[in-house]
Amino acid sequence: MTQANNPLHGIKLETIVTQLVEKYGWEELGSRINIQCFKDNPSVKSTLKFLRKTPWARDKVEYLYLKANKLPLPPPKEDSRGSFSAKSRPTKAKVTAAKPAANKVVSAKASSETASTEPVNANIWGSSSN
Repeated sequence: MTQANNPLHGIKLETIVTQLVEKYGWEELGSRINIQCFKDNPSVKSTLKFLRKTPWARDKVEYLYLKANKLPLPPPKEDSRGSFSAKSRPTKAKVTAAKPAANKVVSAKASSETASTEPVNANIWGSSSN
């Protein structure tokens, strides 16, 4: 398998993080990518440890690196949580369910009738008339 089309081929994660810190600083990185390792006691070592264990965060850092260095961006992909990591997100279809109002009245009426004739949880414990 060749890495001819991968702009990150041969670039270490440590190099990516170091260059982003030099360009933006920890505070700016924390505002651009909302992950705790950029905000709370940041260091390159702790950031590398977190990014190696967390693929969605690593994808975001790599994407920022590519964008900052004007390298070709990868196509948007779905991350492990089901959301898209790029700005272009698919549009959600609006679902409207039309329920007739008459059904609500009937079901409320039916439930009030059963509630008045049977005690609460009668189906579980049995009726009190035994």
